[in-house]
Amino acid sequence: MRVIIAEDDAVSRRILETLLSKWGYEVTTTLDGEAAWNALQEPGAPSLAILDIMMPGVDGLELCRRVRLIPASVPPYLILLTANNAVSEIVKGIEAGADDYLTKPYDRDELRVRLQVGARIIELQTKLAERVQQLEAALSHVKQLEGILPICSYCKKIRNDLNSWETVETYVADHSEAEFSHGICPGCYETTVKPQLESLRMSPSAT
Repeated sequence: MRVIIAEDDAVSRRILETLLSKWGYEVTTTLDGEAAWNALQEPGAPSLAILDIMMPGVDGLELCRRVRLIPASVPPYLILLTANNAVSEIVKGIEAGADDYLTKPYDRDELRVRLQVGARIIELQTKLAERVQQLEAALSHVKQLEGILPICSYCKKIRNDLNSWETVETYVADHSEAEFSHGICPGCYETTVKPQLESLRMSPSAT
Protein backbone atom coordinates (compact mmCIF):
# COMPACT_ATOMS: atom_id res chain seq x y z
CA MET A 1 0.00 0.00 0.00
CA ARG A 2 1.41 3.37 -1.03
CA VAL A 3 1.17 6.43 1.25
CA ILE A 4 1.93 10.06 0.48
CA ILE A 5 2.95 12.47 3.25
CA ALA A 6 2.44 16.22 2.97
CA GLU A 7 4.33 17.85 5.84
CA ASP A 8 6.39 21.07 5.70
CA ASP A 9 8.22 20.39 8.97
CA ALA A 10 11.35 18.37 8.16
CA VAL A 11 11.56 16.58 11.53
CA SER A 12 7.89 15.56 11.54
CA ARG A 13 8.12 14.46 7.92
CA ARG A 14 11.17 12.29 8.61
CA ILE A 15 9.53 10.65 11.65
CA LEU A 16 6.44 9.80 9.64
CA GLU A 17 8.47 8.43 6.77
CA THR A 18 10.51 6.22 9.10
CA LEU A 19 7.45 4.86 10.90
CA LEU A 20 5.48 4.10 7.75
CA SER A 21 8.43 2.43 6.04
CA LYS A 22 8.94 0.29 9.15
CA TRP A 23 5.28 -0.78 8.97
CA GLY A 24 5.67 -1.92 5.36
CA TYR A 25 4.21 1.04 3.45
CA GLU A 26 5.72 2.47 0.28
CA VAL A 27 6.17 6.14 1.21
CA THR A 28 6.24 9.28 -0.93
CA THR A 29 7.07 12.53 0.87
CA THR A 30 6.26 16.08 -0.21
CA LEU A 31 7.29 19.37 1.38
CA ASP A 32 4.01 21.25 1.00
CA GLY A 33 0.43 21.06 -0.21
CA GLU A 34 1.19 22.16 -3.77
CA ALA A 35 3.70 19.35 -4.26
CA ALA A 36 1.25 16.85 -2.76
CA TRP A 37 -1.51 18.13 -5.04
CA ASN A 38 0.66 17.58 -8.11
CA ALA A 39 1.56 14.06 -6.95
CA LEU A 40 -2.04 13.08 -6.22
CA GLN A 41 -3.10 14.03 -9.75
CA GLU A 42 -0.63 11.66 -11.37
CA PRO A 43 -1.75 8.23 -12.69
CA GLY A 44 -1.27 5.57 -10.06
CA ALA A 45 -1.10 8.09 -7.23
CA PRO A 46 -0.92 6.73 -3.65
CA SER A 47 -4.21 5.53 -2.18
CA LEU A 48 -3.46 6.77 1.35
CA ALA A 49 -2.49 10.33 2.26
CA ILE A 50 -1.37 11.94 5.52
CA LEU A 51 -1.79 15.70 5.25
CA ASP A 52 -0.76 18.37 7.71
CA ILE A 53 -3.39 21.09 8.01
CA MET A 54 -0.99 23.98 8.52
CA MET A 55 1.19 24.27 5.41
CA PRO A 56 2.29 27.29 3.38
CA GLY A 57 0.43 27.90 0.14
CA VAL A 58 -2.06 25.07 -0.25
CA ASP A 59 -2.97 23.94 3.26
CA GLY A 60 -4.42 20.58 4.24
CA LEU A 61 -8.04 21.70 4.05
CA GLU A 62 -7.68 23.14 0.54
CA LEU A 63 -5.80 20.04 -0.53
CA CYS A 64 -8.67 17.84 0.65
CA ARG A 65 -11.18 19.94 -1.29
CA ARG A 66 -9.12 19.71 -4.47
CA VAL A 67 -8.58 15.97 -4.18
CA ARG A 68 -12.30 15.33 -3.77
CA LEU A 69 -12.90 17.00 -7.13
CA ILE A 70 -10.75 14.42 -8.93
CA PRO A 71 -12.96 11.75 -10.58
CA ALA A 72 -11.88 8.36 -9.29
CA SER A 73 -13.48 4.93 -8.94
CA VAL A 74 -11.41 4.47 -5.77
CA PRO A 75 -10.83 7.88 -4.11
CA PRO A 76 -7.77 8.23 -1.84
CA TYR A 77 -8.17 7.90 1.91
CA LEU A 78 -7.17 11.22 3.51
CA ILE A 79 -5.93 11.56 7.09
CA LEU A 80 -5.40 15.08 8.44
CA LEU A 81 -2.83 16.00 11.08
CA THR A 82 -3.69 18.98 13.25
CA ALA A 83 -2.25 20.56 16.34
CA ASN A 84 -5.66 22.03 17.16
CA ASN A 85 -7.96 19.50 18.83
CA ALA A 86 -10.95 21.84 18.91
CA VAL A 87 -14.14 20.21 17.65
CA SER A 88 -14.71 23.06 15.17
CA GLU A 89 -11.30 22.42 13.60
CA ILE A 90 -12.02 18.71 13.25
CA VAL A 91 -15.43 19.45 11.70
CA LYS A 92 -13.78 21.73 9.14
CA GLY A 93 -11.44 18.94 8.15
CA ILE A 94 -14.17 16.36 7.68
CA GLU A 95 -16.33 18.82 5.75
CA ALA A 96 -13.36 19.58 3.48
CA GLY A 97 -13.21 15.91 2.52
CA ALA A 98 -10.91 14.24 5.04
CA ASP A 99 -11.74 10.66 6.03
CA ASP A 100 -9.95 10.76 9.38
CA TYR A 101 -7.76 12.97 11.55
CA LEU A 102 -5.09 12.82 14.22
CA THR A 103 -4.10 15.52 16.65
CA LYS A 104 -0.45 16.31 17.34
CA PRO A 105 1.37 14.96 19.18
CA TYR A 106 -0.14 11.70 17.94
CA ASP A 107 0.23 8.25 19.43
CA ARG A 108 2.20 5.96 17.12
CA ASP A 109 -0.02 2.95 17.74
CA GLU A 110 -3.09 5.04 17.00
CA LEU A 111 -1.54 6.23 13.75
CA ARG A 112 -0.76 2.64 12.80
CA VAL A 113 -4.29 1.34 13.37
CA ARG A 114 -5.89 4.32 11.62
CA LEU A 115 -3.71 3.60 8.59
CA GLN A 116 -4.81 -0.02 8.75
CA VAL A 117 -8.44 1.10 8.69
CA GLY A 118 -7.75 3.27 5.67
CA ALA A 119 -5.97 0.40 3.91
CA ARG A 120 -8.94 -1.93 4.51
CA ILE A 121 -11.38 0.65 3.14
CA ILE A 122 -9.23 1.17 0.05
CA GLU A 123 -9.09 -2.60 -0.47
CA LEU A 124 -12.87 -2.92 -0.20
CA GLN A 125 -13.43 0.00 -2.57
CA THR A 126 -11.00 -1.52 -5.06
CA LYS A 127 -12.82 -4.86 -5.01
CA LEU A 128 -16.15 -3.08 -5.42
CA ALA A 129 -14.84 -1.05 -8.37
CA GLU A 130 -13.55 -4.24 -10.01
CA ARG A 131 -16.94 -5.88 -9.52
CA VAL A 132 -18.70 -2.90 -11.08
CA GLN A 133 -16.38 -3.08 -14.09
CA GLN A 134 -17.15 -6.78 -14.47
CA LEU A 135 -20.89 -6.12 -14.37
CA GLU A 136 -20.59 -3.29 -16.90
CA ALA A 137 -18.60 -5.56 -19.20
CA ALA A 138 -21.24 -8.27 -18.87
CA LEU A 139 -24.05 -5.82 -19.59
CA SER A 140 -22.26 -4.59 -22.70
CA HIS A 141 -22.52 -8.12 -24.12
CA VAL A 142 -26.26 -8.44 -23.48
CA LYS A 143 -28.16 -8.48 -26.76
CA GLN A 144 -30.86 -5.86 -27.19
CA LEU A 145 -33.60 -5.40 -29.76
CA GLU A 146 -33.68 -1.92 -31.25
CA GLY A 147 -35.20 -0.12 -34.20
CA ILE A 148 -38.21 -0.98 -36.39
CA LEU A 149 -39.09 -4.64 -36.87
CA PRO A 150 -40.91 -5.60 -40.14
CA ILE A 151 -43.72 -7.90 -39.00
CA CYS A 152 -46.48 -9.52 -41.08
CA SER A 153 -49.93 -8.08 -40.31
CA TYR A 154 -51.55 -11.51 -40.68
CA CYS A 155 -49.29 -14.30 -39.46
CA LYS A 156 -47.10 -12.02 -37.28
CA LYS A 157 -43.84 -13.45 -38.61
CA ILE A 158 -40.82 -11.13 -38.64
CA ARG A 159 -38.54 -10.51 -41.63
CA ASN A 160 -34.95 -11.05 -40.55
CA ASP A 161 -31.72 -9.55 -41.86
CA LEU A 162 -31.52 -12.23 -44.58
CA ASN A 163 -34.92 -11.15 -45.95
CA SER A 164 -36.59 -14.38 -44.87
CA TRP A 165 -39.55 -14.69 -42.52
CA GLU A 166 -39.43 -16.42 -39.15
CA THR A 167 -41.59 -16.70 -36.06
CA VAL A 168 -41.44 -14.09 -33.34
CA GLU A 169 -40.03 -16.65 -30.91
CA THR A 170 -37.16 -17.55 -33.23
CA TYR A 171 -36.31 -13.95 -34.02
CA VAL A 172 -36.34 -12.78 -30.41
CA ALA A 173 -34.31 -15.80 -29.26
CA ASP A 174 -31.65 -15.06 -31.91
CA HIS A 175 -31.41 -11.37 -30.99
CA SER A 176 -31.66 -11.45 -27.20
CA GLU A 177 -31.12 -13.60 -24.14
CA ALA A 178 -34.86 -14.17 -23.70
CA GLU A 179 -36.38 -17.64 -23.42
CA PHE A 180 -40.01 -18.59 -24.03
CA SER A 181 -42.54 -20.67 -22.11
CA HIS A 182 -45.83 -21.17 -23.92
CA GLY A 183 -49.28 -20.85 -22.45
CA ILE A 184 -52.79 -19.80 -23.43
CA CYS A 185 -54.16 -16.36 -22.68
CA PRO A 186 -57.81 -15.98 -21.54
CA GLY A 187 -58.88 -14.37 -24.84
CA CYS A 188 -57.49 -17.17 -26.99
CA TYR A 189 -58.97 -19.76 -24.67
CA GLU A 190 -62.45 -18.27 -25.10
CA THR A 191 -62.25 -17.70 -28.86
CA THR A 192 -60.21 -20.73 -29.96
CA VAL A 193 -59.62 -23.45 -27.39
CA LYS A 194 -63.06 -23.51 -25.76
CA PRO A 195 -64.98 -23.82 -29.07
CA GLN A 196 -62.66 -26.67 -30.10
CA LEU A 197 -63.32 -28.48 -26.83
CA GLU A 198 -67.07 -27.97 -27.23
CA SER A 199 -66.87 -29.31 -30.78
CA LEU A 200 -65.04 -32.41 -29.61
CA ARG A 201 -67.65 -33.07 -26.94
CA MET A 202 -70.48 -32.68 -29.44
CA SER A 203 -68.94 -34.87 -32.16
CA PRO A 204 -70.30 -38.48 -32.54
CA SER A 205 -66.83 -39.94 -32.09
CA ALA A 206 -66.71 -38.42 -28.64
CA THR A 207 -69.63 -40.69 -27.60
